[in-house]
Amino acid sequence: MPRPNVLQIGEFPSAQQDIINAEVRRYAQEDLQRDPAVSEGIEAILTRSSYQVPASLLASLPNLKIIATSGVGFDGIPLDAARSRGVIVTNTPGVLDAAVCELAIGLLLSLLRRIPSADRFVRDEAWAHELFPLTSSLAGKRIGIVGLGRIGQGIARRLAGFDVEIAYCGSKVEGLPYAMISDVRELASFADILIVCCPGGDRTRHLIDGAVLSALGSSGFLVNVSRGTVVDEAALIDALEKGLIRGAALDVFEKEPLIGSRLATLSNVVLTPHAGSATEETRHTMLRLALDNIHRVLDGSCALTPVK
Repeated sequence: MPRPNVLQIGEFPSAQQDIINAEVRRYAQEDLQRDPAVSEGIEAILTRSSYQVPASLLASLPNLKIIATSGVGFDGIPLDAARSRGVIVTNTPGVLDAAVCELAIGLLLSLLRRIPSADRFVRDEAWAHELFPLTSSLAGKRIGIVGLGRIGQGIARRLAGFDVEIAYCGSKVEGLPYAMISDVRELASFADILIVCCPGGDRTRHLIDGAVLSALGSSGFLVNVSRGTVVDEAALIDALEKGLIRGAALDVFEKEPLIGSRLATLSNVVLTPHAGSATEETRHTMLRLALDNIHRVLDGSCALTPVK
């Protein structure tokens, strides 16, 4: 079978890129600019959820049939423009949940126990001259989870062994032993730790704003593993600098990669590079599902995981 013509938006690790190159004829946006005729043959777009697919690009691809993102989030894809042209959009739900949950717990423990600072303390031989400051325990804390979908529920299950009290806001989930608090500000008032794992997009943009951070309070911690746009980053920086909250652990940011941000200068934050799903096993499974979606749609079959 001939390999399909696929426009790739964004970078993939080298091992994954080898798989892509073996299965499709891969083109970059620069190829379209050099030779506009290439646009005629593009049948699919392959991307990752941290990249934007411009709506204007779709109009230049007359034979586009599918946009497949290797990730759960699809707020960077112009859904309305795609659907108006009959282009199928797919993502990779479910297969990355465990990895994101693991990182959320790792970020939380790193923040509370100041693990990155402790590592530097030992490496810099400061231990020979002073005691490392006391840190905060997870046991006994009240956890507020913003968005109790698959990832939120996975985080809650993993926290069950830490002797914490859990509440959540978002859509009602039946049959779970957690209290639902309908307003995110009320949830922040309840919580010692607020974990954000809701979808991105216009409906949740700056959901975590200055008022929510003030409600979380000077002893509260924030963890964000959802999308950077869910948190008002300027308000968060202000809250961290003024001690309005105690600390934050962030895997996602309003603008990525994070460059020139005051967040990087603060001692009460832990930062990771949008790495929630970034394990070898998870990223391989995600790419496999994204490519399978492309192959199926271009063969005339139904997509495995279409965005509804």
